[in-house]
Amino acid sequence: MIIMGEDSQRVKDKDAQEYNISAARAVAEAVRSTLGPKGMDKMLVDSMGDVTITNDGVTILQTMDIDNPTAEMIVEVAETQEDEAGDGTTTAVAIAGELLKNAEDLLEQEIHPTAIIKGFHLASEQARAEVDDIATAVDPDDEDLITKVAETSMTGKGAELEKEVLADLVYRAVEQVTIEADDGSHVVDLENVAMETQTGRSAGESELLQGAVVDKDPLHDDMPSEVEDANVLLLNDPIEVEEADVDTQVSIDSPDQLQQFLDQEEDQLKQKVQQIKETGANVVFCQKGVDDLAQHYLAKEGILAARRVKKSDLGFLKNILGGNIVSDLDSATADDLGHGSVSRDDADELFYVEGGADAHGVTLLLRGSTDHVVDELERGVQDALDVVSTAVSDGRIVAGGGAIEVELASRLRDFADSVEGREQLAVEAFADSLELVPRVLAENAGLDSIDTLVDLRAAHEAGDETAGLNVFSSEIEDTFDAGVVETAHAKEQALSSATEAANLVLKIDDIIAAGDLSTGGNDDEEGGAPGGGMGGMGGMGGMGGAM
Repeated sequence: MIIMGEDSQRVKDKDAQEYNISAARAVAEAVRSTLGPKGMDKMLVDSMGDVTITNDGVTILQTMDIDNPTAEMIVEVAETQEDEAGDGTTTAVAIAGELLKNAEDLLEQEIHPTAIIKGFHLASEQARAEVDDIATAVDPDDEDLITKVAETSMTGKGAELEKEVLADLVYRAVEQVTIEADDGSHVVDLENVAMETQTGRSAGESELLQGAVVDKDPLHDDMPSEVEDANVLLLNDPIEVEEADVDTQVSIDSPDQLQQFLDQEEDQLKQKVQQIKETGANVVFCQKGVDDLAQHYLAKEGILAARRVKKSDLGFLKNILGGNIVSDLDSATADDLGHGSVSRDDADELFYVEGGADAHGVTLLLRGSTDHVVDELERGVQDALDVVSTAVSDGRIVAGGGAIEVELASRLRDFADSVEGREQLAVEAFADSLELVPRVLAENAGLDSIDTLVDLRAAHEAGDETAGLNVFSSEIEDTFDAGVVETAHAKEQALSSATEAANLVLKIDDIIAAGDLSTGGNDDEEGGAPGGGMGGMGGMGGMGGAM
């Protein structure tokens, strides 16, 4: 009996497991070389020719043209890690790939996937408990230690060359948007930290500014460049002649009639400017367009205005200045205005906007020599902001440089002795998978990964829980004392995400595609898969390059 269409494809049992594992491992191997202080960068060129140069795991995976459902599940690991912890995306993906590699060895020994899944789950739970046990508490006011968390996050990225300067800026930015809750915990509101970039200067000239920065020019030369006591109207409504919603044609018999139309348009613009003036506003930041004639009238009234302000900037200005974003100028009142001061930096061609005493929003103005440099700088600083805010709110840090992974592997092997059945082998495989991190760190630094791992194991067996790899000196040392520190939360999240993704892949024993085995799918083709299928049977489908 035929129950599936002739275009459908099906992969079953062992073939399905091999297919899925090879796809997931291909994703992990694509980003492994970026891990660590000496990790390499990737150049990604999309279909429009835009170039991205980065070693940020989640950026690489999101930009690649991945056309395989299993591979996309591993990409979700990186995205989840980025959303929840802000850093450690490459680690999470690499561990997921290594878990599946080791699971494949167990499958070949005729160990059932459910036993492997249960063993991985037990190991993950135990590993996260051990992370909490190993972690060191950090005080939010410990500037030295928390700055080192930021420096560790930026090491190996574009921000590394000026990491001391940038780490200090990140710490001070987080400090200013942190509040202490009633229960004594610390809450960091990163929505009150904005980032602006500028090219043409070095990263060391980056600044932390109070308030907001708006990268726009005044609309008219006669407008004031500085307003100390600013009443600011945030407008999401064009200051232009209103057009009819439907197509209309008007017959004109004389030049006088044409002049009447023009006069009416002019009166309409005058009326809009008058409405702005009546609210008491002397500064206008408009998200939409502003007519040339309206610019003249605004300048005549002494009102400073900027147009085409980004929606995100308008929202941040709302936080800084108070007031409301007005979507209909006719309904604007004095109560909608924000209050603060606005000044113009002609050299940088920026507006600096500061709020009142209650405002605590800040802007990181990042500078770099070229667009590619500042883009990578922004990614590095964003990761540093995320991990510093996690360190402040979570209050736990661990030693980096592979120290935590080797210690966890050692403890999991001891734990495996208490696990009965075939699950014990899965727990040991999980421990082996964690040691991928120090091995890859060594490989990327041009060191012998086996020798490095043996030395690390020996140090941890001797009781040195914080022994890790210094990739610059090639020595095993106390990475905590050396200032290589990471957040415990990022490690816990990486373990959780990697394990769940690996278990999800292992549980699949049958792949059924309604058509072409790719997630891209061509809707125009007859019989094409709704939503696509599974990415070329040759392995990774469309993952061969960038978008």
